Amino acid sequence: MIKKGTWVEVTKIVLTPEERSCNIPKDTKVTPLKMWVKGNCKSDCDIGDEVEVETLVGRCEKGIVTAVEPAYTHNFGKYINEISFIGRQARKILFENNK
Repeated sequence: MIKKGTWVEVTKIVLTPEERSCNIPKDTKVTPLKMWVKGNCKSDCDIGDEVEVETLVGRCEKGIVTAVEPAYTHNFGKYINEISFIGRQARKILFENNK
């Protein structure tokens, strides 16, 4: 049992394949457009239940509970040596060349 107020992730289908635009690639069109939202559940629930959540900014959404206390796992990708000097180069171009 997931207690009311627990941080959860819910999934909601925004558009079914039939509702999606005809201007998108065929392989994209055959899948539903989904939304994932993280927030505090507004009632007790279990994984797989539909529940309403309130996000950190106060927005409320309903969806199917897919994770309990999910982590933020995004990143900026692998290190790329070629772009490691861009900040210094930009400062030099912007500030040192204008003297």
